[in-house]
Amino acid sequence: MLFSSLAEKLQNTLRKLKGKGKLTESDVNEALREIRLALLEADVNFKVVKDFLARVKERAVGQEVQQSLTPGQQVVKIVYEELTALMGGGETKIKWTGHPPTVIMLVGLQGAGKTTTAAKVAYYCQKQGRRPLLVAADVYRPAAIRQLQVLGEQLKLPVFSSEQEKSPVRIVRLALEEASRLGHDPVIVDTAGRLHINEEMMAELGAMKEAARPHEILLVLDAMTGQDAVRVAEAFHRQLGLTGVILTKLDGDTRGGAALSVRAVTGCPIKFIGVGERPDALEAFHPDRIASRILGMGDVLTIIEKAQAAIDRDEALEFQRKLRQQDFTLEDFLRQLKQVQKVGPLDELLGLLPGTGPWKHLKGLQVDPKEIVHIEAIIQSMTPEERRNPGIINASRRRRIAAGSGTTVQEVNRLLRQFDEARRLMQHLGDLAGGKKGKVKVKFPPG
Repeated sequence: MLFSSLAEKLQNTLRKLKGKGKLTESDVNEALREIRLALLEADVNFKVVKDFLARVKERAVGQEVQQSLTPGQQVVKIVYEELTALMGGGETKIKWTGHPPTVIMLVGLQGAGKTTTAAKVAYYCQKQGRRPLLVAADVYRPAAIRQLQVLGEQLKLPVFSSEQEKSPVRIVRLALEEASRLGHDPVIVDTAGRLHINEEMMAELGAMKEAARPHEILLVLDAMTGQDAVRVAEAFHRQLGLTGVILTKLDGDTRGGAALSVRAVTGCPIKFIGVGERPDALEAFHPDRIASRILGMGDVLTIIEKAQAAIDRDEALEFQRKLRQQDFTLEDFLRQLKQVQKVGPLDELLGLLPGTGPWKHLKGLQVDPKEIVHIEAIIQSMTPEERRNPGIINASRRRRIAAGSGTTVQEVNRLLRQFDEARRLMQHLGDLAGGKKGKVKVKFPPG
């Protein structure tokens, strides 16, 4: 889970306020001290922490219990809203020009993952119906051009490069001519990594900016470097005038210091986050959803978006019906395992659910393609009645199914246990989606 260390500490702190009839200044101060420590340990900028806590305290001290809310829930609501505001308030999208092509220039330190991120951004734009062109303008790092070409081939994305041309400025000009001629939009420029204190290299970026006149200058930052990332962002912003930030390796960042600090310190919005190595492991940054994840309220909207991208609409409607009616069979279980492979790792999806405490023991669960073959063999060895009602599968039936599928009774037992867990999870999802007229009821959890 993103920011798992910070999330656990904040949730534990806010949970202690449960059951209080009124929020006194002493209650709030005690909670704020713990929140302060949690944020500082997460490597959040000290000034950001100070200002954040001042805003929370101003809103929380002395507030009476509101209708249908306990004081603990009220504090969670305040912290949620202030966390959301701290990270920018809402999604900041790419600024598309009315006169294509839109030019997006990626900059940053060496090793931040610019080349991989450039391919991910292009893939993201392609999924939005655009015709991106990647530009290999890193002429200094050995094999940088080849790396981008390989990524382009894998993702079926066009890459502009020039083995003869050694000037990044000239490469950008030629790429823009090519994009205009062939109708590509956007043009995504992968630049060489450089230190912000290297005046010569930074001057070269300035020249590239002048030549390309980019609509977006996005700084690629390694989220795991914490406050160092924020300092780098400040320096690049002063010299180039950044329009946004892309945080990479956020899936490995249990603290969250960069994500919580960079907007407040630099004023630059976070536009995308990298959450894995897959080409589609780049997400638009939604401050409200991240705040919701941190406070244990889940991120149902992201689950829905992932499912919409991977699952057929008719299948989704049928699955929705089964959720409502709690009609989940072993055949559905197999079908959903195959769909999960398209949507993403199961542990990541579980981490997006609100109130997933009962499923914590499933953390790290992956869907192995070989295991799915075994599961399919076991299920196909059952009778239709057994698939619909696995409760009738006794010891003798298990031995028959194991023999028919070429597996062991232990494997059959394990599958049935996994199915039972999945069915309980589906019932949990059905409850979440069981609001009036099919709408999801969003509640702040008890303190």
